[in-house]
Amino acid sequence: MSARMHLSDAHGSQQPVDGSAAGHGTDRHGPDGHGPDDGERIAVAVEILGLLADRTRLALLRRLGAGEADVTTLTEASGASRTSVSQHLARLRLAGLVTTRKDGRRAVYALRHGHLRRLVDEALSAADHRVRHLPPHD
Repeated sequence: MSARMHLSDAHGSQQPVDGSAAGHGTDRHGPDGHGPDDGERIAVAVEILGLLADRTRLALLRRLGAGEADVTTLTEASGASRTSVSQHLARLRLAGLVTTRKDGRRAVYALRHGHLRRLVDEALSAADHRVRHLPPHD
C-alpha cells in the first residue's frame, strides 16, 4: 500500500450525471458497472479491503459498526494494546474510514458511513460460513 492514502476523497470524486448521490444509482457507469473512473474505483476498493485485512482494524471497525466509541472501549473490544489501537485508529482516520469528535477530553470515533459497517458484516458472515461449515446461499 502506498504511504499516501487517497480514500478520504474517493467517494466525492465521482460526479453523478443524473442528480443521484455520488457513487450510488446511475452515474457515469454503464449497466455492467464499468466506466471511465472504474480503474480508480477498483484501486480505492483495494486500499479499503487492504485496511480491513488486519485483525485489529477489523475488530475496531466491527465495534464501531455498533456505534461510536472511545479509545478505551475500542481497546477492550479489540484485545490490542492502547498504543496499537491508537495507531490503527490514526491510520483509519487518515484513510477517511472513521471520523473523530471531542467529548470533553475523550476522542470519540465513528464509522464514516454505513457501507463500511455492511462490508465488515458481510466479511464476518462469509467467515461464519467457513468456520461453521454453513451451506452457501445468495
